[in-house]
Amino acid sequence: MFKIIPNRKEIGAEIVCDLRQITKQDIKKIKLALKKYGMLFFKKQTLSSSLYLKFAKNFGKLANYPRLKGLSKKYPKITVVQRKFTDKGPSFGEQFHTDSIYTNSPPRFTMLLSKLVPKSGKANTEFCSQYLAYKHLPNKIKIKLKKLSGIYSSKGPISTTTLEREKEKGKTNKELKSKHKIIKKLYKKFTIYCSPGHFLSFLPHTNNDNKLKYYLFNHQVKKKFQYSLKWKKDQLAIWDNRTMLHQATPFKGNRVMHRITIQ
Repeated sequence: MFKIIPNRKEIGAEIVCDLRQITKQDIKKIKLALKKYGMLFFKKQTLSSSLYLKFAKNFGKLANYPRLKGLSKKYPKITVVQRKFTDKGPSFGEQFHTDSIYTNSPPRFTMLLSKLVPKSGKANTEFCSQYLAYKHLPNKIKIKLKKLSGIYSSKGPISTTTLEREKEKGKTNKELKSKHKIIKKLYKKFTIYCSPGHFLSFLPHTNNDNKLKYYLFNHQVKKKFQYSLKWKKDQLAIWDNRTMLHQATPFKGNRVMHRITIQ
């Protein structure tokens, strides 16, 4: 069985299938759906680490992520995103962002596979379609943003959510910075590529940088562009970092996710 079920306003979609038995044709359908919807999720997937990696490799070269621990020496490309009941700070990723935009070649895709989750609805991941966000911008703002790049830093506002995990590694990661165009054209559509959690400034600077920044950030995450994904055990999600913002929601409890990023 293979079925695609779009979410409201096509902000992501569920795909019903068994990822252990997918065909090359199924992979093609998944890639087309990812281009269209920006985020896909698959329930009830009992994947071993080797099968998880095998599926991920269909989408490109697996990326390194030095800010989290690898699952093991055998599986260094799978990183562990863990929230402990005793953690006092915010959850990892608890602010709207796009992954690793502070690098010169950010990962196109991110995957999460849930291994341990709290009660359904208590630790959602929220997604914002940047296709829709761009579509609903006033024309004069579109014109202005197409001329601008953003400067991003790994020490941006969202960096506070990595502190617990950095303590476990016994070190603080050095700052990374990058520059990227605010508006991108992908798959014949325009998208806003701007990460509020990592943003430092526009380039070139304008007289109204702060005003434009706050307008853009508020617009990007409007409720009408959002979908809140409820996690269950053994659920996999993949999204395109260039077309979706995402954030973890606050919760108290234990959660373990296995994460893969793809160039």
